[in-house]
Amino acid sequence: ALDFENRAAAKQLTIGVIGLGYVGLPLAQAFCRQGLRVIGYDVSSTKVDSLTKGISYIKHISNDSVGSMLETGRFEATVDFDRLDEPDALLICVPTPLDAHRGPDLSYVVSSTEAIAKRLRRGQIVILESTTYPGTSNEVMKPILESVSGLVSGRDFAIAYSPEREDPGNPQFETSSIPKVVGADTEAEKRMAVAIYEAIVPQVVPVSDLRTAE
Repeated sequence: ALDFENRAAAKQLTIGVIGLGYVGLPLAQAFCRQGLRVIGYDVSSTKVDSLTKGISYIKHISNDSVGSMLETGRFEATVDFDRLDEPDALLICVPTPLDAHRGPDLSYVVSSTEAIAKRLRRGQIVILESTTYPGTSNEVMKPILESVSGLVSGRDFAIAYSPEREDPGNPQFETSSIPKVVGADTEAEKRMAVAIYEAIVPQVVPVSDLRTAE
């Protein structure tokens, strides 16, 4: 965790953002602005092509903003999920729409986790941001990540949860202006997650574990 914290402070981490929608894109922008390299992943080639051309499809992010991200040379968008082993941190920002039973549909979270599991390497941290129910990280994500990769969470790689903070109707709002809640099940994992978000928000609020953050 210490090495990870030092690299975060020195802006030497690469951040992967999975899902470039109204949560993921502002997050990618915030990290890019703070000098970190960002790879954005999306299943939609339309979105990826649009960003690569410097065109935004989100109301409160201008084309100029996307252009600035590209100009830094630190941001790229891709549909190639085989590149998930490149970032140090993987932030999952995919939709969890309500299903017929009014519970969150986790199919996008599951497919993202399966894609990560195939490429997971030692030292990475996987952070779920999507809105979900308590227990998702441990009961849904962790078994997939461990069984497919053969790695052990808390030892070989880290898992954390940090609920998305979006206020789409508020023009005064920016992702980087709201405190961020972060939870993980071990102190080392929590410190890794805190180090990442400290790069972009004024206040990070660590809580005792994954379930509490969820």
